[in-house]
Amino acid sequence: MEKDHEAGFETRAIHLGRDFVSDTGAVTPPVWLTSTFEYGNPKGFDYTRSGNPNFRLLDRAVASLEGAAYSTCFGSGVSAITAVVSTLKSGDLVVAEENIYGCTFRLFAQVFAKFGVSVKYLDFTNPESLETLAALHPTLVWIESPTNPNLKIIDIAAVAGAAHAAGAPLIVDNTFASSYLQRPIELGADLSLISLTKYANGHSDALAGAVCTNSEEWRDKMIFAQKALGLQPAPMDCWLTSRGLKTEAIRMERHCENALAFARFLEDETRAVAVRYPFLPSHPQYELAKRQMSGGSGIVTVDFGLSLAETLAFVERLTLFPKAESLGGVESLCCHPASMTHASVPKETREAVGITDALVRFSVGIETVADLIADVGQALPDSLKR
Repeated sequence: MEKDHEAGFETRAIHLGRDFVSDTGAVTPPVWLTSTFEYGNPKGFDYTRSGNPNFRLLDRAVASLEGAAYSTCFGSGVSAITAVVSTLKSGDLVVAEENIYGCTFRLFAQVFAKFGVSVKYLDFTNPESLETLAALHPTLVWIESPTNPNLKIIDIAAVAGAAHAAGAPLIVDNTFASSYLQRPIELGADLSLISLTKYANGHSDALAGAVCTNSEEWRDKMIFAQKALGLQPAPMDCWLTSRGLKTEAIRMERHCENALAFARFLEDETRAVAVRYPFLPSHPQYELAKRQMSGGSGIVTVDFGLSLAETLAFVERLTLFPKAESLGGVESLCCHPASMTHASVPKETREAVGITDALVRFSVGIETVADLIADVGQALPDSLKR
């Protein structure tokens, strides 16, 4: 693995997923669509829930791209989240960033709360939050950066230091940044979690997730959860995601380029109340984003200051931004978090962290950006045009 890290990101993304092909010389490995394997085979495979060549190829590539020693793949991002939370027990406390993914919030509130796992939410852009960690004695510290959907940038190295001083491991949801733009393990995180469905796959045609770590103990816990809880991915989804990794670098460069131009348009040429994009100088954590990430990624969040009805009407007038959950594909999408990704979060909780009815999240794809800008321009009500 050390040798793997010597090559560039693009080289590793393309070449690390080629193995188990010695008998044929196939340039692209096949999909092993088998539920079970003949006992005693040289590679030790027995049952696909316990492992499959497509799993191993994806794990190897993702671990290297994340700058980690190990990666364990799962059936989705939420499956990866479930795998980590399943390691907790009754009485354990998770301290989490207050602007957390809606499905993560729901999993804690409606599933694991029944088993005695509690969560305290803090604003990790506030330095005082780091000072409180030691007194809280958390079992696990959970953050995203950038956050969903408000795009807050959290200082991963600072939170890692505070978490470790409090005796807790840190997990970072790296989905919005991608492995190409940010590597939490190298910044001090113990676990980096990714919904590979998004930028890693990049084509909106497969579900997968991963948890990366340098810890053998955490690696073993994740493999156990994959097998014991049935959280394994499908071989075909692993194959599709491995294929997506090969173009992740070039796609992310276009996502970043398009999203920055799109965000500048919204900020300069509309009357939006607020435009959030990590690489806009107006972003509250702009300097941190520039240090921590190599690009701003492809998500732009905007508050148009409209009513709920007006916001939904604007979204419906868009033609190049289908209203859909998910993000990170080559095609652009738009999402209304209050009624979609964060609908399971109580309204008062949503609004307390800035997820208003007027908020729209754009996943900016790799289309011609002038077309995307023109589409938003025609959908805007006259009151928002400069």
